Parts: sequence; C-alpha cells; structure tokens
Amino acid sequence: MGSDMTVAGRRWWQTWTAWTLWLLLMLSMWTMIYWYNLISTMATAEEALISMCDERARMLQDQFAVSVNHVHALAVLISTFHFQKNPSVMDQDTFAFYTGMTSFERPLLNGVAYAQRVLHSERRNFESQQGWTIKTMKGEPSPEQDEYAPVIFSQETVSYLEVLDMMSGEEDRENILRSRATGKAVLTNPFRLLESNHLGVVLTLPVYRMGLPADATVEERIEATAGYLGGAFDVESLVENLLRKLAGNQDIVVNVYDVTNNSDPLIMYGPRYSEGYKLLSHVSMLDFGDPFRKHDMVCRYSQKPPIPWSAITSPSGMVVIFMLVAYILYAAQNRYVMVMEDCRKMEELKVQAEAADIAKSQFLATVSHEIRTPMNGVLGMLDMLLDTDLNLAQKDYAQTAQVCGKALIALINEVLDRAKIEAGKLEIEAVPFDLRSILDDILSLFSAKSREKGIELAAFVSNDVPEVLTGDPGRFRQIITNLVGNSVKFTERGHILVQVHLAEHSNMLIEGMACSDANVRVDEVGTVSGCAKFNTLSGYEAADDRNCWEKFKRLLPSEGSHDTVFSLNCVTDEKDSKRVTLMVSVEDTGIGIPLHAQQRVFTPFMQADSSTSRNYGGTGIGLSISKCLVELMGGRISFISRPNIGSTFTFTATFQQCTRNPGGDPKRSLSEELPPCFKGMKALLVDEKPVRSAVTSYHLQRLGISVEVTESLKISLGAMFRKNGCFGIGNNRMPKVLLIEKESWSNIDACLRKQLLEWKNSDRVSNAPKVILLGTSECDKTKGELLLDIVIMKPLRASTVAVCLQQALEVENLLRKELPNGPVFLPSLLMDKNILVVDDNKVNLRVAAAALKKYGAKVECAERGKWLFLSFKSLTSSMPASWMSKCQRWMGLRLPAKYGSWRMKPKSKQG
Repeated sequence: MGSDMTVAGRRWWQTWTAWTLWLLLMLSMWTMIYWYNLISTMATAEEALISMCDERARMLQDQFAVSVNHVHALAVLISTFHFQKNPSVMDQDTFAFYTGMTSFERPLLNGVAYAQRVLHSERRNFESQQGWTIKTMKGEPSPEQDEYAPVIFSQETVSYLEVLDMMSGEEDRENILRSRATGKAVLTNPFRLLESNHLGVVLTLPVYRMGLPADATVEERIEATAGYLGGAFDVESLVENLLRKLAGNQDIVVNVYDVTNNSDPLIMYGPRYSEGYKLLSHVSMLDFGDPFRKHDMVCRYSQKPPIPWSAITSPSGMVVIFMLVAYILYAAQNRYVMVMEDCRKMEELKVQAEAADIAKSQFLATVSHEIRTPMNGVLGMLDMLLDTDLNLAQKDYAQTAQVCGKALIALINEVLDRAKIEAGKLEIEAVPFDLRSILDDILSLFSAKSREKGIELAAFVSNDVPEVLTGDPGRFRQIITNLVGNSVKFTERGHILVQVHLAEHSNMLIEGMACSDANVRVDEVGTVSGCAKFNTLSGYEAADDRNCWEKFKRLLPSEGSHDTVFSLNCVTDEKDSKRVTLMVSVEDTGIGIPLHAQQRVFTPFMQADSSTSRNYGGTGIGLSISKCLVELMGGRISFISRPNIGSTFTFTATFQQCTRNPGGDPKRSLSEELPPCFKGMKALLVDEKPVRSAVTSYHLQRLGISVEVTESLKISLGAMFRKNGCFGIGNNRMPKVLLIEKESWSNIDACLRKQLLEWKNSDRVSNAPKVILLGTSECDKTKGELLLDIVIMKPLRASTVAVCLQQALEVENLLRKELPNGPVFLPSLLMDKNILVVDDNKVNLRVAAAALKKYGAKVECAERGKWLFLSFKSLTSSMPASWMSKCQRWMGLRLPAKYGSWRMKPKSKQG
C-alpha cells in the first residue's frame, strides 16, 4: 500500500513539475513577446516622428525659399526701373504702393526696404537730392565714414526705417558686407522685432548694376553694387502658421534653433525649456540659403506614446495558443502512432504492387515473345500450305488463318513497342533511307483495301525534300502506317492523302494557323473558314482547310524544278550532315472524331467508341505509340477533326540530310531503282481536280516524264489533231501517252467517244499516243475496253506506273536485264547452294528449311551450338580462306591456321 502511494506521489510530483515548467515557459514567452511588441511600437513611433519632423522642416524651407525668390525678383525690379531708367521711374510712393499690393506673395516678411549705396564723396549731392540728412539707427546724424546705406524706399509697414543708415548697425553692416561679397541673401542672428515683439531675422540681398558677369570677383561685385534690399522675417509667425496647417501637431513639440554657434544655440521658435517626452526626439537640418548660418528643427512627442493593446493581447493569445498546441501535440502523438502503422502497411502494399507491376511487364514481354515464336511458325506453315494443291474452300480457310495470324503478330508488336516506350528502352536508328520508296510501300500495303472501298489513296512529296535522308526508316514507316491504317479503317468515301513537305516552307504558308495537340479549331457545327471546301483530292470536304488547293499549289515545284537531281551517293557524316525537318500530314474524309473523344485520342488503350458493340476493331494504342515515336524524332503531332467530315493528322520529324559517300550507290539498297527509259518523254493528263492532277504529275515526273495538264478531254483532243484526223502539232511535241481520270472519261459524250475510236483505228494516224485510264476500283478495268490501251489502278506508285507504261508502250526494261528479281531470280541465286540454318525452335527450323529448299538450296539444320560446330565444319571444308574468316567473325568461332582443330568462342550462355 505504501509502495502504491509512493508511485502515485511520484507521478503527481512529475505532473506538477511538468505543469510548473510549462507555465514558467509560457510566462517567459509572454514576457519576451510583450517586450518585442513594446520595442516594435517605440520603433514605429520613432519612424513616425522622423517622418513628421522631416516633413515640417522641408515645408518650412520651401516657404522660406519662395519668399527669398520674390525678394530676388524685387531686387531685379529696382535695378531695372531705378538705375537703368533715366530719369528713374521708381520713387517712394511707387515702391510703397507696389510692395503693399504684392505683400501676399511674401507672407513671411513683415516688410521690405531698399537702402542705396552712397560713398562719402556723394553724400552732399545725395542729401540735397533727397532733402533729408542721413541718420544712424539711433536717429542722430550719421558721422563721416567711407560709405553709407541710407533707406530711400520702404514698405508702409517698415516706414520707420526711411533715412536710416543701415551701415550704422554693427550686425546690419556685417550682413551688408557679406551679401555684396557673395551675391547671396544673408541672415542676421534672431532678435525681437520692434512691432510684433516676435523673434525674427533680417534678410539682406545686394542689388547690382546690370552687366555683372556670373564669375565676377569680390572687387568687381563691390564695385557693381548699387544698393541693398532687406526684409524682416517673423520666424515665430512663420512656423506657427505652418504647424497649424498640418495634422498631428498636438502630439509633437517643435523647436527651431540657430546653431551657427554650437556652444550657444539661439532659439528661434518653441518653448525655451525642454518639454514633452525626451526619450524620443529627432533633429532635422534647415537650409535657408545662407551658407554662413546653420539652423536645426528639433521634434519630440508631447507625451509618451501609448502602449497598444496588441502588446498585451498578442502574448496572451500566444500563451493560449501554445496551451492548445500542447493538447494537440498530445493527441497528435497517439494519432501519429496509428498513422505510422498505416504507412507501414501501405509501404508493404506498395512493394507488392510494384513487384506485381514488374512481374506483369516481364510476363507481358515474355509471353509476347513466346507467342510470336510459334505464330511465326504458324504463318510459315500456312505459306507452305498455300503452295500445295488445295481446293477453293481449303485455300480460303488457309488465307483467313494467315490474315488472322498477321493481325495477331501486329498486335503483339504494338504491345511490345508500348512496353519498350514505358521502360524507356526504345531507341531510334540512324541509317540512310529513301523517303519516297517508303511511301510507295505504304500505299502498296493498303492498295487492296482502298480499291475495295473505292476511295482515293495517294501520296505527294515536295520536290524540296531530299530523296535520301538519315534516320530510322522503320519507325517512320510505322508512324505513317498507323495513321494511314486508321484513315483506311474509318473512311468509306472520298480520299486519303499523305503529304510530305519541308517544315519551314509549310510554316510560312500556314503561319498563325498552328494548333496544339488537341483540336482547337472545331466548333459545335464543325465550320471552318478559309479556302474552298471541296477543292480537294476527291472533291469531298476535308477537315483542315490548310491543305486546300490555294495553299497546296504554292508548295508545287515550279516549271523545270522536277529536273533537280538529289545526291544519292551519301553516308552520314556528323560534320557535313544537315538537319532536315519534315512536316507530314495524313488527310482523310472519314467519319472524323467525336468532340467528346478528341481530348483522349493519344491516350493509350482509349478509343472513340469503347462500347462492346463497336464497329471498328483495334487496341487503341497505335496513336499513342505514334506520338511517342514522333517525340523521339524531335517533332510534335497534332490533328484537326470534324465529325462526319474527316480528320487530318500532322506531325513533324527531324532527320539528317546525306551529303557524300566515298563509293557505292545506295539506290539498290534503299529502294527499287526506277527505269531511265522514260526520261524526256511527254504525257498529257486530263483531270478536273487540280490536287489530284498534281499528285499524278508527281509520280510521272519521278520517272522523268514531262506532264501537261488539261481539265477537259475535248480540249485535249482538239489540241492534238485537226478535224480531218491529222495531228495539229509536230511529232517532236506529240505526247506519248494520254492519261485520263475515270471521272473525265465518264463525262465524255457518245460523239466524242466515236470520234476517238475512229481516230485510233485510222491508218492516217501514226505515232498516236497511248490512251490510259486511271481508275480506283476493279470495275474501272472494264470501262471503254476498245478505246483504252491499258488501265492503271490506284493508288499510284512510280514503279507500278513504270511497269504499266512499259507494257503499253512496249518498252524493254533494261533494268530487269541487269538485275533480275522475283521468283525467277531466287532459284538462280540459291540453286545447289549449301545453306546452314540454326534455330532452337523445330517449327521455325522446318519453315526456314522448306522455304530455302523450294528454290533449290541444299540445307543443313542445327538446333544448338554443338551441331552448329559440326555442320559448319562439314560445310566449310572446301571454303576459301577469306570466306572462312568472314564466317568465323559472324558466328563467333576461332579457327587455327591449318584447320587442325575447332573450338567455339562463347558469345553468350545460350551459345
């Protein structure tokens, strides 16, 4: 029991000690805050006192300076009208009247008077002219002296100074001598004025004759002195009137001192004995213009500044706050323990989530890779199956399975690309590539789908774009393929146009019309302003008016510019390379993007139609991957879309322009070489739409063909031959081919069709141009079979156009003789060749072996490094030494000098 009481007492003592220490701490804090507020209050009061004192001193100086300036003006008046006029126009009455009327301009002066300088030799004449005798300040006749200063003009208020010699007063004499020597106004010591009995000072100002230079010496100033102008200042009234006008004068006490003699300062205003709160005071210097005298203004509070309530309430409030804080800290301590426990659990969950995410990524990459391996085998086996004898149903099943497998491979590739982008492991290559060949390949990829839908699919590259660039052709192809694929998917009528221009040329034409990543130029009704809405490739309205004909034609090459030859013999040289920024746009006339979905177009796995019953397939990551690839190429992607009108996606990409190559022609490695047999040939194109005719001319000019465009077939035929069937132009100017768009061909009448048929069958016509129809669907091949020599199906490609023209003109392809290609070339290349195939997947091994054996090759298969070693030894037994070394470097093998023994150079754990 005693032990429990002892523990309880100890706890009570600890609690009491803690409270006592806390209260002492709070009391100390209250005292510190109180003194801090008190010091701050006194500092604020001192700043206010300084501000008020300086303000009063400045206003006093300004008013005194104004009065001095008026005295200066009066001195100039006397000098001008009294000494410069002969006879003088100034007398006592005039002076008294003028100064009395203008006294409001000198409110600080009791009066002004003018004393003329009179030498002793001039005294008699002066006294006889004035009619009175010069007297001293005491009223007695002035004794003889060198010079006198009798007052001849005075204001009515100081008329008692008339006839008095100002030189007779000792202090006045000193002021007169100092003023004429310096040329400035000087002041006397403070004294009691005669009438008001107030303290005041006398201002003395010299009056010089005209013509005194500014840098005159003292002797010259004395010689030029004509008189002295003086005035009495009532300092007490001046300061009293000034302070009465200002607020806060009841709170401060003001004293004005003459401190010329620091040991014995003379009081000019204020109580003679110190009053008010002496701990706070401020001294402001006064400058009345007299360099020989110094004046000060001393200000102090009349009472001690009151202590504000905040000096007491603030520390009290702080004590209350800290008491509450103590309680809050106690409650927070308990809460902190609970939160820390929750944080620990959250950290564990975070680690588990991150591990799950990493496992998911690894699983995705692994499974995608493992799926792609058997899928390649499936596609290979389907290719082999299609080469066998199948009936129509079996062939249809195999082709359907092959299409589905390719779609699955494309999906897996997109997922892997997205995973690489998220991991930051996607890299951009830098290799030379032919931009125009890539666009031709993309058009070929979607040609069947576009013909099936009957839509125009075309590409146009500006002539200023170099033919060969250095960059990543695979990723560039992937971006355009994604955009064109989306356009083909969502477009049922109209056109899809791919354009490539230099960014600086395009920006000059569309300056001020740039848009952000989101569509910022679409309103609710989808209206745009600018160019004609239907002057497009197919005649359907497009979403972006920046691609209209008015701006498109400015980017077309001028006459003769298609003969420009770009340098193809190039490699990337960092010192000689040049940056080229391209602007690529993909325009379609499809269904467009709904307004509510335009903000999330580039979001991964997001689609405009996310319902389970949507009409279009896809994963929704193509655009997000394209956006990331564009940014990796140093560009930006944006779009403009209008529902039920179409969409236009635009992106920029930066490449390097190839400048030189010490040897070799990259044409063969970068693209299919175009035949040179069409250079200098002339063609006539009939097309009503200028954009479409420009695209067709672009492909023909790539072959070296000169193109003339007309809008009407009737005009074209009339220009080529007369009514009697003879040509109206020379053979040297006659076009070799006549290309007609299907719309222009459909619009010709029966008479013109009959005339054209007679013209083609006539024996009088020689070297008639071949008539070629440009169609977009398979049904166009059957139109006008008797009148047409050949039908070229769109989309147009330079190589496809070249083959069709060779067939129509019966031109021999010299290029094919030099370099055979296709199935005819492969057997001659692989026949009886020994080829080693190594793969750890048996299915892929069988697919590769079967594909090579089909072209006559002798194939050896190996599944691992050991069999690779044995097979390589058997295959290379008769190999030249140079070939042997190349194989070693490629496969990682090391071979002794005499091929006596073999061993594997390990390159990886799987080797």
